[in-house]
Amino acid sequence: MAATLSASLTSNSALPQRKSCQPSRVFYNPRCRKIPFSYSFSHCKNIVKFSLRRTGVVVSAISGSPGIGSYVESGNTADLLESVKVFDLNGDGIPISDLWKIRKAVVAFARHFGCVFCRKRADYLASKKDLLDASGVALVLIGPGSIDQAKAFSEQTKFQGEVYADPAHSSYEALNFVSGFTTTFTPKAGLKIIELYMEGYRQDWNLSFQKDTVTRGGWQQGGIIVAGPGKNNISYIHKDKEAGDDPDIQEILKACCS
Repeated sequence: MAATLSASLTSNSALPQRKSCQPSRVFYNPRCRKIPFSYSFSHCKNIVKFSLRRTGVVVSAISGSPGIGSYVESGNTADLLESVKVFDLNGDGIPISDLWKIRKAVVAFARHFGCVFCRKRADYLASKKDLLDASGVALVLIGPGSIDQAKAFSEQTKFQGEVYADPAHSSYEALNFVSGFTTTFTPKAGLKIIELYMEGYRQDWNLSFQKDTVTRGGWQQGGIIVAGPGKNNISYIHKDKEAGDDPDIQEILKACCS
Protein backbone atom coordinates (compact mmCIF):
# COMPACT_ATOMS: atom_id res chain seq x y z
CA MET A 1 0.00 0.00 0.00
CA ALA A 2 2.71 2.46 0.98
CA ALA A 3 4.63 1.69 -2.20
CA THR A 4 1.46 2.30 -4.21
CA LEU A 5 0.96 5.57 -2.33
CA SER A 6 4.48 6.71 -3.16
CA ALA A 7 3.91 5.91 -6.83
CA SER A 8 0.57 7.68 -6.79
CA LEU A 9 2.06 10.81 -5.25
CA THR A 10 4.76 11.00 -7.89
CA SER A 11 2.49 10.41 -10.86
CA ASN A 12 2.27 13.21 -13.45
CA SER A 13 -1.44 12.52 -13.86
CA ALA A 14 -2.08 12.95 -10.13
CA LEU A 15 -1.16 16.65 -10.21
CA PRO A 16 -1.94 18.22 -13.59
CA GLN A 17 0.25 21.34 -13.97
CA ARG A 18 0.12 24.45 -16.11
CA LYS A 19 3.33 25.82 -17.53
CA SER A 20 2.61 29.25 -16.09
CA CYS A 21 2.64 27.96 -12.52
CA GLN A 22 5.69 26.81 -10.63
CA PRO A 23 5.60 24.99 -7.29
CA SER A 24 7.28 26.90 -4.48
CA ARG A 25 9.23 23.80 -3.37
CA VAL A 26 9.97 20.47 -4.99
CA PHE A 27 10.89 17.17 -3.37
CA TYR A 28 11.86 13.79 -4.73
CA ASN A 29 10.89 10.38 -3.47
CA PRO A 30 14.08 8.27 -3.36
CA ARG A 31 12.09 5.02 -3.56
CA CYS A 32 10.35 5.86 -6.84
CA ARG A 33 11.02 7.55 -10.17
CA LYS A 34 12.43 11.02 -9.63
CA ILE A 35 9.40 12.99 -10.63
CA PRO A 36 8.80 16.17 -8.65
CA PHE A 37 5.89 16.45 -6.29
CA SER A 38 4.70 19.95 -5.44
CA TYR A 39 4.86 20.75 -1.73
CA SER A 40 2.78 23.90 -2.00
CA PHE A 41 -0.37 24.49 -4.02
CA SER A 42 -0.71 28.10 -2.85
CA HIS A 43 0.89 29.62 -5.95
CA CYS A 44 -1.11 27.48 -8.38
CA LYS A 45 -4.63 27.65 -7.09
CA ASN A 46 -6.20 26.84 -10.42
CA ILE A 47 -4.19 23.70 -11.04
CA VAL A 48 -5.90 21.24 -8.77
CA LYS A 49 -9.32 21.41 -7.21
CA PHE A 50 -10.35 18.91 -4.58
CA SER A 51 -13.82 18.33 -3.26
CA LEU A 52 -13.80 16.79 0.21
CA ARG A 53 -17.33 16.03 1.29
CA ARG A 54 -18.11 15.14 4.88
CA THR A 55 -20.89 12.75 5.62
CA GLY A 56 -22.11 11.77 9.02
CA VAL A 57 -19.58 14.00 10.77
CA VAL A 58 -20.35 14.92 14.36
CA VAL A 59 -18.10 17.59 15.84
CA SER A 60 -17.93 18.04 19.57
CA ALA A 61 -17.57 21.25 21.50
CA ILE A 62 -13.85 20.58 21.85
CA SER A 63 -13.10 19.09 18.46
CA GLY A 64 -10.84 21.15 16.23
CA SER A 65 -9.81 18.18 14.12
CA PRO A 66 -10.96 17.64 10.55
CA GLY A 67 -11.87 14.09 11.53
CA ILE A 68 -14.88 12.90 13.45
CA GLY A 69 -14.50 13.97 17.06
CA SER A 70 -17.20 13.89 19.68
CA TYR A 71 -18.15 13.26 23.23
CA VAL A 72 -20.39 10.26 23.13
CA GLU A 73 -22.80 8.53 25.41
CA SER A 74 -22.06 4.90 26.28
CA GLY A 75 -24.63 2.63 24.64
CA ASN A 76 -24.41 1.36 21.08
CA THR A 77 -20.64 1.70 20.65
CA ALA A 78 -19.89 -0.01 23.95
CA ASP A 79 -22.39 -2.76 23.11
CA LEU A 80 -20.72 -3.41 19.76
CA LEU A 81 -17.32 -3.69 21.46
CA GLU A 82 -18.61 -6.19 24.02
CA SER A 83 -17.59 -9.23 21.97
CA VAL A 84 -14.29 -7.80 20.66
CA LYS A 85 -11.10 -9.49 21.80
CA VAL A 86 -7.54 -8.15 21.40
CA PHE A 87 -4.22 -9.85 22.10
CA ASP A 88 -1.26 -8.66 24.15
CA LEU A 89 2.37 -9.21 23.17
CA ASN A 90 2.39 -12.57 24.98
CA GLY A 91 -0.47 -13.78 22.81
CA ASP A 92 -3.07 -13.67 25.57
CA GLY A 93 -6.52 -12.62 24.42
CA ILE A 94 -8.61 -10.23 26.49
CA PRO A 95 -11.95 -8.46 25.95
CA ILE A 96 -11.13 -4.99 24.67
CA SER A 97 -13.33 -3.35 27.30
CA ASP A 98 -11.09 -4.82 30.01
CA LEU A 99 -8.51 -2.23 28.91
CA TRP A 100 -10.63 0.48 30.55
CA LYS A 101 -12.85 -1.49 32.94
CA ILE A 102 -11.11 -0.30 36.12
CA ARG A 103 -9.16 2.69 34.78
CA LYS A 104 -9.36 5.52 32.31
CA ALA A 105 -7.44 4.98 29.07
CA VAL A 106 -6.49 6.79 25.90
CA VAL A 107 -6.68 4.10 23.22
CA ALA A 108 -5.15 4.82 19.82
CA PHE A 109 -6.00 2.68 16.80
CA ALA A 110 -3.26 2.42 14.20
CA ARG A 111 -3.87 2.04 10.46
CA HIS A 112 -1.48 -0.91 10.48
CA PHE A 113 1.74 -1.74 12.29
CA GLY A 114 4.04 -0.71 9.43
CA CYS A 115 2.36 2.64 8.86
CA VAL A 116 4.56 5.76 9.00
CA PHE A 117 1.59 7.84 10.23
CA CYS A 118 1.12 5.45 13.14
CA ARG A 119 4.74 5.77 14.22
CA LYS A 120 4.20 9.50 14.41
CA ARG A 121 0.93 8.97 16.32
CA ALA A 122 2.73 6.77 18.84
CA ASP A 123 5.32 9.49 19.53
CA TYR A 124 2.68 12.22 19.51
CA LEU A 125 0.77 10.51 22.31
CA ALA A 126 3.80 9.25 24.23
CA SER A 127 5.06 12.83 24.45
CA LYS A 128 2.28 13.38 27.04
CA LYS A 129 2.87 10.12 28.92
CA ASP A 130 4.00 11.90 32.10
CA LEU A 131 0.79 13.92 32.20
CA LEU A 132 -1.30 10.83 31.53
CA ASP A 133 0.50 8.93 34.28
CA ALA A 134 -0.04 11.77 36.73
CA SER A 135 -3.76 11.66 35.95
CA GLY A 136 -3.95 7.88 36.26
CA VAL A 137 -4.69 7.43 32.57
CA ALA A 138 -3.31 4.43 30.67
CA LEU A 139 -1.91 4.82 27.15
CA VAL A 140 -2.80 2.00 24.75
CA LEU A 141 -2.23 1.38 21.04
CA ILE A 142 -4.11 -1.25 19.05
CA GLY A 143 -3.23 -2.29 15.52
CA PRO A 144 -5.08 -4.43 12.97
CA GLY A 145 -2.65 -7.27 12.51
CA SER A 146 -0.87 -10.22 14.03
CA ILE A 147 0.81 -10.54 17.42
CA ASP A 148 4.19 -10.79 15.68
CA GLN A 149 3.49 -7.51 13.88
CA ALA A 150 2.56 -5.90 17.18
CA LYS A 151 5.82 -7.13 18.73
CA ALA A 152 7.84 -5.74 15.83
CA PHE A 153 6.10 -2.38 16.13
CA SER A 154 6.75 -2.25 19.88
CA GLU A 155 10.42 -3.09 19.47
CA GLN A 156 10.97 -0.65 16.63
CA THR A 157 9.16 2.34 18.13
CA LYS A 158 9.94 1.75 21.83
CA PHE A 159 6.37 2.88 22.43
CA GLN A 160 5.92 3.67 26.11
CA GLY A 161 2.32 2.52 26.31
CA GLU A 162 0.67 -0.88 25.96
CA VAL A 163 0.44 -2.50 22.51
CA TYR A 164 -2.26 -4.95 21.43
CA ALA A 165 -3.09 -6.75 18.20
CA ASP A 166 -6.52 -7.10 16.65
CA PRO A 167 -6.04 -9.85 14.04
CA ALA A 168 -9.74 -9.97 13.15
CA HIS A 169 -10.02 -6.16 12.79
CA SER A 170 -13.17 -6.52 14.88
CA SER A 171 -12.62 -3.38 16.97
CA TYR A 172 -12.30 -1.31 13.78
CA GLU A 173 -15.56 -2.72 12.49
CA ALA A 174 -17.34 -2.18 15.81
CA LEU A 175 -16.19 1.44 15.94
CA ASN A 176 -17.08 1.90 12.27
CA PHE A 177 -13.71 3.40 11.36
CA VAL A 178 -13.55 4.42 7.71
CA SER A 179 -11.65 2.43 5.12
CA GLY A 180 -11.05 2.86 1.43
CA PHE A 181 -8.83 4.08 -1.37
CA THR A 182 -10.16 7.64 -1.23
CA THR A 183 -9.45 7.94 2.50
CA THR A 184 -5.85 6.82 1.99
CA PHE A 185 -4.71 8.66 -1.14
CA THR A 186 -5.46 12.28 -0.33
CA PRO A 187 -3.45 15.45 -0.99
CA LYS A 188 -3.13 16.15 2.74
CA ALA A 189 -1.88 12.63 3.46
CA GLY A 190 0.66 12.91 0.65
CA LEU A 191 2.07 16.14 2.03
CA LYS A 192 2.20 14.71 5.54
CA ILE A 193 4.21 11.69 4.34
CA ILE A 194 6.83 14.07 2.97
CA GLU A 195 6.89 16.01 6.25
CA LEU A 196 7.26 12.81 8.30
CA TYR A 197 10.12 11.53 6.15
CA MET A 198 11.85 14.88 6.58
CA GLU A 199 11.41 14.46 10.36
CA GLY A 200 13.08 11.06 10.17
CA TYR A 201 10.08 8.73 10.34
CA ARG A 202 10.09 5.69 8.07
CA GLN A 203 7.53 3.17 6.88
CA ASP A 204 8.32 -0.45 7.70
CA TRP A 205 7.93 -1.97 4.26
CA ASN A 206 8.23 -5.54 5.52
CA LEU A 207 5.32 -5.12 7.93
CA SER A 208 3.36 -3.14 5.35
CA PHE A 209 3.44 -5.96 2.83
CA GLN A 210 2.70 -8.86 5.13
CA LYS A 211 -0.38 -10.88 4.26
CA ASP A 212 -2.67 -9.45 6.92
CA THR A 213 -2.14 -5.88 5.72
CA VAL A 214 -2.08 -6.63 1.99
CA THR A 215 -5.27 -8.70 2.22
CA ARG A 216 -7.13 -5.64 3.46
CA GLY A 217 -5.43 -3.44 0.88
CA GLY A 218 -3.91 -1.18 3.52
CA TRP A 219 -6.92 1.12 3.25
CA GLN A 220 -7.98 0.94 6.91
CA GLN A 221 -8.05 4.16 8.93
CA GLY A 222 -7.96 4.32 12.70
CA GLY A 223 -8.85 6.75 15.45
CA ILE A 224 -8.53 7.54 19.15
CA ILE A 225 -10.96 6.99 22.01
CA VAL A 226 -11.01 7.95 25.67
CA ALA A 227 -12.78 5.38 27.81
CA GLY A 228 -13.27 4.22 31.40
CA PRO A 229 -13.37 3.63 34.17
CA GLY A 230 -16.24 1.29 33.50
CA LYS A 231 -16.66 -1.07 30.55
CA ASN A 232 -19.50 0.95 29.06
CA ASN A 233 -17.99 4.36 29.67
CA ILE A 234 -16.67 5.71 26.36
CA SER A 235 -16.54 9.48 26.69
CA TYR A 236 -14.73 10.55 23.53
CA ILE A 237 -14.18 9.24 20.01
CA HIS A 238 -12.10 10.62 17.18
CA LYS A 239 -12.46 8.78 13.87
CA ASP A 240 -9.77 9.54 11.32
CA LYS A 241 -11.26 11.04 8.20
CA GLU A 242 -8.15 10.15 6.20
CA ALA A 243 -4.66 8.77 6.65
CA GLY A 244 -2.65 10.81 9.15
CA ASP A 245 -5.64 12.65 10.62
CA ASP A 246 -4.47 13.22 14.19
CA PRO A 247 -6.69 15.32 16.46
CA ASP A 248 -5.18 18.18 18.42
CA ILE A 249 -3.39 16.80 21.48
CA GLN A 250 -5.14 19.35 23.69
CA GLU A 251 -8.48 17.89 22.61
CA ILE A 252 -7.41 14.48 23.89
CA LEU A 253 -5.99 15.85 27.12
CA LYS A 254 -9.20 17.78 27.80
CA ALA A 255 -11.17 14.56 27.32
CA CYS A 256 -8.99 12.42 29.57
CA CYS A 257 -7.27 14.61 32.10
CA SER A 258 -9.40 17.66 32.87
